[in-house]
Amino acid sequence: MATKRQVNNIILALAAFIGAVVVFIVIGAIFKHKPEEVIQGDVEVSEYRVSSKVPGRILELKVKEGDYVHAGDTLAILDAPEVNAKQTQALSVENAASAMSQMANNGARSEQIQGAYELWQQAKAGMEIAEKSYNRVQRLYDEGVMTAQKRDEALANFEAMQAQCKAAKSQYDMAVNGARSEERAAAAAKVNQARGAVQEVRSYMRETVQIAQIDGEVSEVFAKVGELVGTGSPIMNISIINDMWGTFNVREDQLRGLKMGTTLRVYSPALDKELDLKVYYIKDQGSYATWKATKTTGQYDLKTFEVKARPLQKVDGLRPGMSLIIRRDNNQ
Repeated sequence: MATKRQVNNIILALAAFIGAVVVFIVIGAIFKHKPEEVIQGDVEVSEYRVSSKVPGRILELKVKEGDYVHAGDTLAILDAPEVNAKQTQALSVENAASAMSQMANNGARSEQIQGAYELWQQAKAGMEIAEKSYNRVQRLYDEGVMTAQKRDEALANFEAMQAQCKAAKSQYDMAVNGARSEERAAAAAKVNQARGAVQEVRSYMRETVQIAQIDGEVSEVFAKVGELVGTGSPIMNISIINDMWGTFNVREDQLRGLKMGTTLRVYSPALDKELDLKVYYIKDQGSYATWKATKTTGQYDLKTFEVKARPLQKVDGLRPGMSLIIRRDNNQ
């Protein structure tokens, strides 16, 4: 009887020992197995902001949030009466400069040329008479019947009439030739300057009609009809849907295997499917970013890196802001 009790005690002790070993193995396996590593990111998209170079009041909005627009589509129309006034001023200056340039190129009027010609002919006739008088007085002086005083007076009169004739001829030539080349060049420069001012105002006029530069989706509209917007103030944002990527914030101890050109298999909860993305950007986020000490004593710190990856192919239904999940098995 005592032997049977001893056998039972041995069996119980052995069972307890085996149970303790099994429990120890299970606990060791649990502590040895590291949990799955999860890195979460989200989808981002390129955007450009629509704004005007000139201040104005929103006259009409041609699109609303969610609309898909193509390059060249009209987005908004602004009312800028000050620009219209400047255009009128610039056109007036251009017309005045053109008239001055035309006048310089055309030269004097026909009446002025004719008047200058008549004065030249009059001076020429006076010079011929003075020349004849001088020649007669000179012959008489040579014969000794005329004093030197009279001969000198006749010579002075002749020379004066010669100078007057030359002056009249110069006035006639100037009327025929018109303005000097320098004056014509200056007038032409004034015209170019005025045309430049007109082109500048016209460029401002084009800014009153905002046109889509690239195909995209209207993500946000900031201004309302009737509101006044200043120079450079945002009117709306356009998202370039064809330019999407995923952004992940990854600690440097999780960067193993992640490098430029790496293909990532990520899960999209919104689409409930996995996507293939290719890494094209890796950069540390600087000292301001979240970091983690490897030990409580802070032996060294782990920086956070920004990793960007683009889909290898177009994904229908993928939208900005959707979450992307990277799962990694730490036991591999």
